[in-house]
Amino acid sequence: MRKVRIAILGAGSAGLTALAQVRKHTDDFVIVNHGAYGTTCARVGCMPSKALIQAADDFHRRHELGTLGIRGGEGLAVDMPAVLQRVRDYRDARVAGVLGATDKLGERSIAGRARLDGPQRIVVALAGGGEEVVEAEQIIIATGTRPVVPAPWRAFGDRILTTDELFEQPDLPRRIAVIGLGVIGLELGQALARLGFDVAGYEMRETLGPLTDPVVQAEAERLMGAEFPVHLGRAVDLGESAGGAIVVDDGEAQREVDMVLAAMGRRPNVDGLGLETLGVPLDDRGLPEFDRHTLRVGELPVFITGDVNGELQILHEASDEGFVAAWNALHGPTRFRRRVGLAIAFSDPQIAVVGQSYAELADRDVAVGEFDFSKQPRALAMLKAEGRLRIYAERGTGRLLGAEMLIPAAEHIGHLLALAVQREMTVAELLTLPFYHPVLEEGLRSALRPLAKEVYGEAPLELAKI
Repeated sequence: MRKVRIAILGAGSAGLTALAQVRKHTDDFVIVNHGAYGTTCARVGCMPSKALIQAADDFHRRHELGTLGIRGGEGLAVDMPAVLQRVRDYRDARVAGVLGATDKLGERSIAGRARLDGPQRIVVALAGGGEEVVEAEQIIIATGTRPVVPAPWRAFGDRILTTDELFEQPDLPRRIAVIGLGVIGLELGQALARLGFDVAGYEMRETLGPLTDPVVQAEAERLMGAEFPVHLGRAVDLGESAGGAIVVDDGEAQREVDMVLAAMGRRPNVDGLGLETLGVPLDDRGLPEFDRHTLRVGELPVFITGDVNGELQILHEASDEGFVAAWNALHGPTRFRRRVGLAIAFSDPQIAVVGQSYAELADRDVAVGEFDFSKQPRALAMLKAEGRLRIYAERGTGRLLGAEMLIPAAEHIGHLLALAVQREMTVAELLTLPFYHPVLEEGLRSALRPLAKEVYGEAPLELAKI
């Protein structure tokens, strides 16, 4: 039996961030990991998907080259095995950087499956066989998630892929159904369609990606639907045709495909983790209640952090939570202020939701500013003039509350607005910032001006008096 000050369960984004913080203060720790080391983002998520999206967007640009006076675009072709190999090469370089954090830990890194036996005891089924018992003064749970795949679908074998397997394929079949059009499904569905695949997308919800604003959602449905069929608001069943194809049935129509990309979210890895031995109530997902500002489970010396806690499955949030859990395991419970919410989908146009969403503000009387990017000068020059920006502010004070957008380069305007929301800036204050000409950010100012009139009743001065 080994006794340590801190045990970290999981070597993903949250676990590795916790590890980095713990190592600054003590060598009295272990990190236990089951399966591949490294983050979901680097291995199977945000990094390889962006490499695929880049190839798709560059190839799609051939349709616009003639308008720019550039000839020959119609001769371009996709070598899909080469595209996927480049994705893996890029991915592997990112993973190698992540793995540097655990390479030299020696016996402080344990490969195996952890099971709690109370709030300070861990039984590890070692990857090489046998067991090891670890007693820890503090435990950080960061075991991550896995893709959701309905049990009946597993009968289709390797014709049902998740992002865990997609990027490992040497090539892909022509007809693909993407089931689940959240951020990942939407990004990959559009990318595959742009690379020349026959793609159809299905989503049980009535919305795409992280959107909740009906105005922006309608624009997203129109623009995405122009690139590949998008079916919303219906569940699907899978069957098999006489010819052996997978049949996707959404209750209104059937479609034959060669492969299904299951992108219906991820499930917390708590099976067999022994959370029931903590002596606290568990919800229907098998998760305990915890304080999101400390990540502590009740009054126990246990912290649950990152994707596994089911709250915000985004890399920067997981990293923040890894820091918070490690700090509190080292120094005692401290409540940390969380960063303002920011979600981005790297579709084209990009989607961003900042601060409080339209749905979260539905019961409040808020002012809304809007701008149609089909009229934005820089976007017109770039042949990217499409999409909507909607910004929400508090009436009376003008304090910025949030925004939803489907616009070119939303990742940049989204970050600017996230800073403004986190600093509790007002519409008037944001209008005093410089807006260079011609830039896409002028579209932000074009949304702020009508918002200011709605909030204040008149346009405020855009230069501060001295």
